[in-house]
Amino acid sequence: MMGVLKVSMMQVLGFVLLFGALASPTWAKVHHHTFVIEETNYTRLCRTKSILTVNGQFPGPTIYARNGDTVIVKVYNRASYNITLHWHGVDEPRNPWSDGPEYITQCPIQPGGNFTQRIDLTEEEGTLWWHAHSDWDRATLYGAIVIHPARGTTFPFPKPHKEIPILLGEWWIANVSQVLANLIQTGADAQISDAYTINGQPGDFYPCSRKDTFKVLVEYGKTYLLRVINAAINNELFFAVAGHKLTVVGTDASYTKPFTTDFIMITPGQTFDVLLEANNPAGADPSAPCRFYMAARSYSGAKNVSFDNTTATAILEYTSSASAPAVPPQLPYLPGYNDTNAATVFTAGLRSLASKEHPVDVPQTIDQRIIITVSVNLLTCPGGTCSGPGKNRLAASLNNDSFQNPPIDILGAYYHSIAGDYGTDFPNRPPSYFNFTADMIPQNMVFTKRNTEVKVLEYNTSVEVVFQGTNLLAGENHPMHLHGFSFYVVGRGFGNYDEKKDPLGYNLVDPAYENTLGVPRNGWAAIRFRAANPGVWFMHCHLDRHLTWGMDTAFIVKNGKGPQERLLPPPPDMPPC
Repeated sequence: MMGVLKVSMMQVLGFVLLFGALASPTWAKVHHHTFVIEETNYTRLCRTKSILTVNGQFPGPTIYARNGDTVIVKVYNRASYNITLHWHGVDEPRNPWSDGPEYITQCPIQPGGNFTQRIDLTEEEGTLWWHAHSDWDRATLYGAIVIHPARGTTFPFPKPHKEIPILLGEWWIANVSQVLANLIQTGADAQISDAYTINGQPGDFYPCSRKDTFKVLVEYGKTYLLRVINAAINNELFFAVAGHKLTVVGTDASYTKPFTTDFIMITPGQTFDVLLEANNPAGADPSAPCRFYMAARSYSGAKNVSFDNTTATAILEYTSSASAPAVPPQLPYLPGYNDTNAATVFTAGLRSLASKEHPVDVPQTIDQRIIITVSVNLLTCPGGTCSGPGKNRLAASLNNDSFQNPPIDILGAYYHSIAGDYGTDFPNRPPSYFNFTADMIPQNMVFTKRNTEVKVLEYNTSVEVVFQGTNLLAGENHPMHLHGFSFYVVGRGFGNYDEKKDPLGYNLVDPAYENTLGVPRNGWAAIRFRAANPGVWFMHCHLDRHLTWGMDTAFIVKNGKGPQERLLPPPPDMPPC
């Protein structure tokens, strides 16, 4: 189990999970947890700063439950600014009120306020996570959600000896709220992070970090389940363990056909369940030191975009070598920072398990196809006073719409029929067609516009969304996340999507079932889902600077006809605006 990192004084932003002790699983059908979010003085990289934490822990506590359980979360905000919490990858059937993104499904919990959220785990099984969904607060406010098989069932693979959450994060020496404020004020790109972390620790290659490096003790011949989560703010990551293969058995709380790999590439928001066999021959020799690095570093395919090129490490050590002389651990092989081929080959290996116990239900026909360009853009800066390219302001868009948060939440406005908070004209197709992935794109295509447009879907519509990457300003691998649904990733490719030819190559048999996918740099990805969850559901890039710039929108799924097909009423303690 991941050790709990206790920290000192914090500005209690109160996150009270009515769950009691979270260090070990309890198997009640309904779990009541109490989290208290605080601000504490925390030291990393030789510097001390104040960060937000949960119950004095960074990363925050792990929530344990089973498929079919319900988790009740009481959130108290005792901080001096607003907060929201999101349960990433949980469908929240008919209950978007507990989903958490600020100004989409709720107004933020104000200082001194509180809010009770309900999380129903109806189909999820595996690893998910929770995080703040306000500003860039999730830089330190995050933790794992471990969902075991339902009572009377088991894993579709031999039960591991132990399960180990591995949370990959990102760390700034500066206060992250100031990093965000500078980005908004100047219109330029964000200051890059100073380190990556594994379970809150940067590892041996950073100043003042070696003594606190996270360590995993393993026994030779045992199998371990690593529950890997990418909680980084702005970076996709390669992750590997020296001297060991990894066998992927799940992603985004859905089982996959097992496949063995030297490394994984994990986008922000994604989770992977991977088996590690402690079978390195050196681990059987008690007279020899046997220590290996776990390591994570960036995958960044974009050209001329700065990124953190450091490497975070943790240590895997065999218990048999505890008394052996200390020697430096071995480093694993990790692909190069811009190795798009390595990222593509790994991602192509993901397939749903598609077994009798874990079947797939891929929509074979579609009612609506929506093609969405995913772009980094510019906004004209009055007086040319911004620090972005050409003294303009950096922005981002979906179908050239750069989303702007409304003054009140869209869900509340929709439910109470309040006009003027949002529009319903999000386009089904790009406003203009050109060679989206060309090396040179006309300058007039770079500029976008601000608005608050969403897409309305009839209940039970079979939807296909094709995300088309573009090379506007910088082509990049975009991790797109959809709230309220998991979806089947039926196709991927490079270049411009061909609506006639590319669907002929779709996988409609056993595609991966995910809630976050990476749209390939200068390529496209197609997903399918059935809109059978009424409510308002956010869709956005999980690179937070792109989300801040406007690479987001929302789906409004209308009520169906039956009583179980209708949006639940709001809870009585919804935070006010």
